Amino acid sequence: MKRTWLSIAAATVLAAVFTGCGSDSDSVVATNPQETLSGVESVAFAPIATPSTEAEKLVHQNTKSVAINGTAKSIDYSMIMATGHVDNDEIFGQSKDQNDQPITFADGSPYICNGTNDGVGSGLDFSSILQANGKLYMVSQFECQIGSMYKFELNQDSSTGALSAKSGTLEYISQKDDFGGFVHCAGQATPWNSHLGSEEYETNAKWVEENAGADGKTGDIYYDETAKFFGGDATKLNPYFYGWSPEVKINFDGSANYTKHYAMGRFSHELSFVMPDEKTVYMSDDGTNVGLFMFVADTAKDLSAGKLYAAKLTQTSADNGGAFNLDWIELAHLNDAAVKAEVSKMPKFSSLFDAVTPVDGSCEAGYSSINTSWGHECLKIKSGVDESIVAALETRRYAAMKGATTELRKEEGISYDPVRKKLYVAMSEVSKGMESDPASSYDIGGENHIQLAKNNCGAIYELSINDNMVATDMTSVLMGEPITEDANGNKCHLDKISNPDNVTMIPGTNILTIGEDTSSHENNIIWAFNTQTKQLDRIFATSRGAETTSPFWYTNVNGWGYMTAVTQHPDEDTVEAGQSTIGILGPVKFK
Repeated sequence: MKRTWLSIAAATVLAAVFTGCGSDSDSVVATNPQETLSGVESVAFAPIATPSTEAEKLVHQNTKSVAINGTAKSIDYSMIMATGHVDNDEIFGQSKDQNDQPITFADGSPYICNGTNDGVGSGLDFSSILQANGKLYMVSQFECQIGSMYKFELNQDSSTGALSAKSGTLEYISQKDDFGGFVHCAGQATPWNSHLGSEEYETNAKWVEENAGADGKTGDIYYDETAKFFGGDATKLNPYFYGWSPEVKINFDGSANYTKHYAMGRFSHELSFVMPDEKTVYMSDDGTNVGLFMFVADTAKDLSAGKLYAAKLTQTSADNGGAFNLDWIELAHLNDAAVKAEVSKMPKFSSLFDAVTPVDGSCEAGYSSINTSWGHECLKIKSGVDESIVAALETRRYAAMKGATTELRKEEGISYDPVRKKLYVAMSEVSKGMESDPASSYDIGGENHIQLAKNNCGAIYELSINDNMVATDMTSVLMGEPITEDANGNKCHLDKISNPDNVTMIPGTNILTIGEDTSSHENNIIWAFNTQTKQLDRIFATSRGAETTSPFWYTNVNGWGYMTAVTQHPDEDTVEAGQSTIGILGPVKFK
């Protein structure tokens, strides 16, 4: 892709157009960012139309009104910051190395994670609003192989609720004490006002071991690119450095404390969602032939130690995306310190497993036959190896060996309705391992727990949660509809979801908000789905070429409600000029 980055002047102008000065709130009282609303009987957004003209397709579109308990209130979208914005001697989105020094391209220009330049990755992703120390902060993570994070303070106008970036506060968040960051995708603002992120698309350690040369490089651009964090020295890389769930907390002095939670397992973390008990966490796994995982912390608000589980699905119906009963297989009790100590030793796949080549879809005696993201494998844990470490470092493979389901496809966002005790999970596609073809490469040698009709437009699943915060069953409640490709490249019905990505519930209402990551709609949409009436309304459309990542509702930030929305890697001829942006739909008074 052609590299484009904003000059200091251009970046400042773009940000200034969308971020006003505002006035600080008199005080910020830290509340649960997703506080459950009470007394809200109905919420209905005024829908928008599908962008149809060339001009409409090059700018974002958003709803202008929301009716709460039948009373219409104005609502709008404002941009907070764009990649390339310069403040406090920092460039928003610039990747940095193991010494926290800026990385540059060969021509000396900043290596900015915006998804439209020569860097490897998609651009800005989840951005959280955190309340701490009587202030508001935004923490933003970037979905590139060198996974950067930044924070800055927010102004909140005390009379209007309008949010804007506070000048002079942009800071890079160091990740050097945890081997750097990697493909930070979706996230959550936890009930205790921390930023819980993700590291997606973990590298196949077996493949690295088989293909790495003397210089440590493998020929895989995605893995080799990460070596730039170590000054280009790939011998310092290890695949087990990445694939974890990081958390950022704001310290009393306003600095950021970054920690990877190795206890929560290593896989392609899309999103980790903390439940109201502040101990149970559901974790999605993005990719092909992946699993669904649950972590139960030993102590509330402390994710450094606990038990890790994987789901086994028993199909009860194949209709309309299917239905399943869930059982949870305990994998291990883990803690961050012990797992990090093992990671620091730079382990190899062969130090954990013996592997033999499958023959005619089966394995010789003594080896487990599994089919995961890495295809059909025959594995046996090496004698004397601590199985809890295997469960941590190779969570998906280990889960499959224990009988868990590893057939899900593009498992994305998670959100929770605390009133009806329903968890929602987006499946961007119903395909590959989820299809009913036992002879396919995605099922051969595996359990073949899931047998459904293919749907490339995806589905939303609803999971029932019991009093112990455990999911017991899973049913499709909303599906996309494939169509013959039209003149604009649309391959999914325009009035239905297409490749749902991240979801966010407005807790205490019926509204589940669904964002898309699709090339099957010309403009990606954020939808408002009423889980009870099944009404589906468009409330936001990105500019062309952009996916909409990590929408997240905040019900009470000093009495105001907001939804964050990222427009990621838009086309260069759009209003964002190819820069990823974070913006806010709101403010709104829910009560």
